[in-house]
Amino acid sequence: MKDSYDVLVIGGGPAGATAAKTAAEAGLSVLLIEKRPAIGVPVRCAEGIGKQGLCEFIEPDKKWICAELKGAFIAGPDGSKFTLKKNSSDEALGYVLDRKIFDRELVWKAVEAGAEVQVHARASAPIIINGKLQGAVIQQHGITHEVRAKIIIAADGVESKFAKWAGINTTVPLGELETCAQYIINDIDIDETTAQFHVSAANAPLGYIWVFPKGKRCANVGIGIAGTKSGEGHRARDYLDKFVKENFQNGKITELIVGGVSVCKPLESTCADNLLIAGDAARLSDPITGGGIYNAMYSGKLAGETAAEAIKSGDTSKTALSAYERKWRMSPMGIALIRNYAVKEVFITLDDAKLNSLFHSMTDLDLDEINVKNLLLKIVKSNPWLIREIPTLMRSL
Repeated sequence: MKDSYDVLVIGGGPAGATAAKTAAEAGLSVLLIEKRPAIGVPVRCAEGIGKQGLCEFIEPDKKWICAELKGAFIAGPDGSKFTLKKNSSDEALGYVLDRKIFDRELVWKAVEAGAEVQVHARASAPIIINGKLQGAVIQQHGITHEVRAKIIIAADGVESKFAKWAGINTTVPLGELETCAQYIINDIDIDETTAQFHVSAANAPLGYIWVFPKGKRCANVGIGIAGTKSGEGHRARDYLDKFVKENFQNGKITELIVGGVSVCKPLESTCADNLLIAGDAARLSDPITGGGIYNAMYSGKLAGETAAEAIKSGDTSKTALSAYERKWRMSPMGIALIRNYAVKEVFITLDDAKLNSLFHSMTDLDLDEINVKNLLLKIVKSNPWLIREIPTLMRSL
């Protein structure tokens, strides 16, 4: 580890790895640090991503793809459900990844591009000189390093501390922080090409349950609920245990994963002098699904490109770096985040009786493209009462 670099990337997930690779490919000296002793663990993710989004950044590889998804079904509180699939197509619409391998692949590509990677290296404080961020204090194996950098990219996840230390308000309201629990369950009967989503205000308050296949007779089975709905005897794992007992009683649980994901609006500011914030640290996970792999890679790449342009021009001020913020907010990803937040705020008001009414009206859907907007337009078309009761919904779409 040297004492200075062009770019310091904090966090070795998809956002950090993609940012480091992009900056290194532009000819910058890059250090990526990861606080954990190994890349990709522990996994705090349902591991699903759309095919189109993944292929924008990396060619799919069987070594880190556990399952190809060709459709999905969404089930209501009383078990009524409808399926989603692409019109007249049997091609994969998405994948369930093995994040332990996938994340390491992304970091290795950053290394191949020229980035230096240090694990078990934690940023413990920012270095601020004359009121401006100049680097970070890094703790590794009991040794303290002071590393200067022209630009720091904070990609340290939902629990991000570095941006807060640098003066950015990163607070997530408790009601918009999903508390999650997930099992890997083996020896169960599932359709290995179909993702499942189970919605119920009673059984997954302000959240949902997912079943994502991970290969033959194996799946990620998890739940996310609002932090305000969690308490003694009704935590995420309690709801998950009930679902597993009812649906996969004879399955073999081989792993338990717990964590959190933000379902709030993105940070009001994702840049400052010499600082860019990417991925979950910028609160860029989807407010409806909680998914964040694509958004992390997109914002990481954009952060790396912006850093390269700023360093090349000799201006790393907030004004120069604000190009990053303008671009992601105006992108399809940024527009979808704002829309989906507004839609989420509508649907969390629905009780199980209304949800059952909604599901009873639906039939299986063939869509040219499966995305949140297309799905919601179909739901509203089948349920005009949503417009009467919640007139803001159509404005959200």
